[in-house]
Amino acid sequence: MFKIKFLPHNIEVKGSSEETIIDIAMKYGIHINASCGGAGVCNKCKVFIEEGKVKGELIEEKFYKACATFPLSDLIVRIPVESDIDRKALFKKTTKKKATFISKKIEELPESPYEKLYLKLSSPTIEENFSDWTRIKIALEKEGIFNPEINIGLLKKLPYILREKDFEVTLSLYHDPRKDRYYLVNIESGDTTSSNLGVAIDLGTTTLQIELVDLNSGKTLSLTSDYNPQISYGEDVISRIEFAKKRDGLKILSQKVREKITILIEELLKAVQKDFNSVNLISIAGNTVMSHLFLEFEPKYLREYPYTPVATEFPLTFAADLNLPFGDGTVVQVAPCKASYVGGDIIAGIVASGIVDEDPLTLFIDLGTNGEIVLGNKDFLMCASCSAGPAFEGGGIKNGIRATSGAIEVVNIDPFTLEPMILTVNKKPPKGICGSGIISLLANLFKIGLIDKAGRFVKNIKHPRVREGEDGWEYVVVWKEDSATGEDIVFTENDIENVMRAKAAMFAGYQILLESVGLSFEDIERVYLAGTFGNYIDLDEAITIGLLPDIPRKKFFFLGNTSLEGAKLALLYKNTLLKMEKVANMMMNIELSVYPNYMEYYMAALFLPHTNENLFPTVKNLSEERK
Repeated sequence: MFKIKFLPHNIEVKGSSEETIIDIAMKYGIHINASCGGAGVCNKCKVFIEEGKVKGELIEEKFYKACATFPLSDLIVRIPVESDIDRKALFKKTTKKKATFISKKIEELPESPYEKLYLKLSSPTIEENFSDWTRIKIALEKEGIFNPEINIGLLKKLPYILREKDFEVTLSLYHDPRKDRYYLVNIESGDTTSSNLGVAIDLGTTTLQIELVDLNSGKTLSLTSDYNPQISYGEDVISRIEFAKKRDGLKILSQKVREKITILIEELLKAVQKDFNSVNLISIAGNTVMSHLFLEFEPKYLREYPYTPVATEFPLTFAADLNLPFGDGTVVQVAPCKASYVGGDIIAGIVASGIVDEDPLTLFIDLGTNGEIVLGNKDFLMCASCSAGPAFEGGGIKNGIRATSGAIEVVNIDPFTLEPMILTVNKKPPKGICGSGIISLLANLFKIGLIDKAGRFVKNIKHPRVREGEDGWEYVVVWKEDSATGEDIVFTENDIENVMRAKAAMFAGYQILLESVGLSFEDIERVYLAGTFGNYIDLDEAITIGLLPDIPRKKFFFLGNTSLEGAKLALLYKNTLLKMEKVANMMMNIELSVYPNYMEYYMAALFLPHTNENLFPTVKNLSEERK
């Protein structure tokens, strides 16, 4: 890490050679004009390097582009007047705070439910001319495996495969921990034990994340992700349930996601020079609706009172039965769900997080269209689903987009000039605002006093960026000449209202779970943020708008994609699926929509950060300092 001193503010911070000057400045709240999001096209973020070595792009012979310049040593960086629009520098600079990333991976040798066993059997004689299947069962008993089941299709192939290499065979066995039963699912001639791959899938509403794993070693061989193609038929689970009611709608949704999964797995296999026949086990974790749609189960009763799934525990099935192009012995297992809107992704996440094995009282939060929350530890688990809506994924926001290239992900507004400093995904020209940018923008508008506690713009502020537009009052984040769309990128009062509804649903959910067991926010020992979105949220900004509870920041931890991690654990450890079902049975689900006081809590949270300022002491102190 290098020491970076910014002049004329005389602020010294730390930065690495992998961060640009503008990244470092943004991290510490030091304002440098950047209207193109760090794409390198506006040339407004120029800085002068007074001391030290850098790698970067010169403009006007003596200035460097802050968005394209990296430190190679300690630096003294002077921000010229035209780049430094915060010349008063009166506000205390604070580091933007992210949740600490922690890994909860189990570092044990794999003991996969899918096992390949090489056997050299004795050939039949007139004295031992019992059946081929009996011969195999006798051999398995010597390995401690009793009474395995076999299907009739495999029995038909048995005599030919056994004799292909003189009774030298590899048996593929799947152990179902829920029944403590072994199934012989495939048999191959010779020794094929070295080829034993599995695929873990996070079946998300918006994205699919897939990991190819060696079941023998536990090593990840390759991974990939892409959008769920069902998006074309509905942005959220409710609209997809509605589409499934149409003629062939359910079949189309099922086919589309299976086809995309097949394409992505093929991509992973090509990267390691393998084919579909190498995959023996597929483990899937998804919310209840996504699991139903993947298996082509009728989803409409998930939405209709009393919200009844077809199933919450799913039977093992062969990939061939789902029209997936894998070998005859490829098994598909799907993580169990708890309720209509608390699914296998959350169950998998709880197992992966280790909450169920530990003492500390933990609040587990998975932010998204259906924000799921879990409260508990090894002694109890309470869960609920909050109808947050799509705002945190850019939905319902006038210029909201998903976190793709060009999406505004960080915003810092100068408190005196009211000019924004923005960063975009992949430093591309701005074309919209994604979830983390929406939270960042709303927090900044509130902190500097452009909007009030109700989320309304202060109308007596005279500034060209604060104006009355086609959809009411708005703040211009990017002027059209600097945007990738050729249109102004704005944030409206309607947008603010949508975000406030989403955050209110989440916060009211936290309160209800705590109240249901007689606890308060002070009792929480850890907050786990799950999913990729949690990695991009600035804690102070999320707390400022009332999305996260105002408790010590050291209690927040980011776990990454716990749904995918849980699916992977189910590939590698034979008791994981049983543990998931125990977690699902242990959980008590609260239907927030019918819970007493929920609407009262929800309405109270429809302010910034909340009507009860005592719940947000650090935000309250900030407001008082500003006055």
